[in-house]
Amino acid sequence: LVHHSDRGIQYCSNDYQEIHRRHGIKCSMTDGYDCYQNALAERVNGILKMEFLLHRPADLSQASRMVQQAVQIYNQERPHQSLQLKTPDEAHRASLAGLIGSAICAS
Repeated sequence: LVHHSDRGIQYCSNDYQEIHRRHGIKCSMTDGYDCYQNALAERVNGILKMEFLLHRPADLSQASRMVQQAVQIYNQERPHQSLQLKTPDEAHRASLAGLIGSAICAS
């Protein structure tokens, strides 16, 4: 599991980093303080909050289930205009098929 964030002070704190280490989570951060570097992650977070997490979860277990369901819908069921109305999973599979096909043709 990888947690990507900007370089906000809360994400850089030793306590926060230690929690990730303890749970085997790899941290990834933007290169600098340019807000545009994290634009895609911020957009996805906004979509998750505004479209999928409309109700406050009762506990951490319910929050985890809600996020898992939202990610599954976002990646596997929700067509994206930027992907010519394919889901991210469909676009990823098509990209891999193209790469594999190119590698076979090149050999």
